[in-house]
Amino acid sequence: MFQYAMGLSLAENNQTPLKLDLSQFTDYKLHNGFELSKVFNCSAETASVTQIETLLGICKYSFIRRILKNTYLKNLRPAQYVVEPFFGYWDGVNFLGDNVYLEGYWQSQKYFIDYESTIRTHFTFKNILSGENLKLSDRIKGSNSVSLHIRRGDYVTNKNNAFIGTCSLIYYQNAIEYFSTKIADPIFFIFSDDITWAKSNLRLANEHYFVGHNQGEDSHFDMQLMSLCKHHIIANSSFSWWGAWLNPSKDKIIIAPKKWFASGLNDQDLVPKDWLRI
Repeated sequence: MFQYAMGLSLAENNQTPLKLDLSQFTDYKLHNGFELSKVFNCSAETASVTQIETLLGICKYSFIRRILKNTYLKNLRPAQYVVEPFFGYWDGVNFLGDNVYLEGYWQSQKYFIDYESTIRTHFTFKNILSGENLKLSDRIKGSNSVSLHIRRGDYVTNKNNAFIGTCSLIYYQNAIEYFSTKIADPIFFIFSDDITWAKSNLRLANEHYFVGHNQGEDSHFDMQLMSLCKHHIIANSSFSWWGAWLNPSKDKIIIAPKKWFASGLNDQDLVPKDWLRI
């Protein structure tokens, strides 16, 4: 979603179409693969193999791109092959024209905030809620609802993600306490990829609901329900980041962890300044 939002904003700024290279999703199994066009009203086209090869030249080969992503070899990259230079907002984007190939995560709203309304249009949900999700959405809309997201999954099971880490129970307890004192009669809606762990470890005196039925290819409904909540407690996860961001309310309160990465990686551009970090 960050990549799409950044690319769309650059395309809008240059008044040129956005096209997506989806070739790397051919054998990609993590998080159900590419789902943007399934979940949202995204209108970007898929770039053809010929278009990609024509644009990239020698960089059409993935192994060449892997080599040239090395910072020390940046001067060898062709101008049209643009690699995100570091984690954080890079103001060099302001000097990019059209007809470029973007490589990176681009995880900051600074890349697309000038086109916020356009991004929101592309990220409207396609699917109409039904069944249990419809009942929950009615409860969410009719209360001082607070989404609370606990991300575990591959953060815990994949050792390569150890640099990210998970949010502590103290973080969630402090966030719950904040809302319990700041808004009247908050109702918490807890979302997690490990709902069993959440039920066993989270303690709430307020009315609350554990949302654990949206799994696998239905997981995106959790984000849709999050976006309907009035306020948010997010995990160090882009899933709940976007669930909170897609809430269009100007009065929303969003609590995010003060430390996003266990490794201490600089995250100052990842979390918007008007979100509360604790």
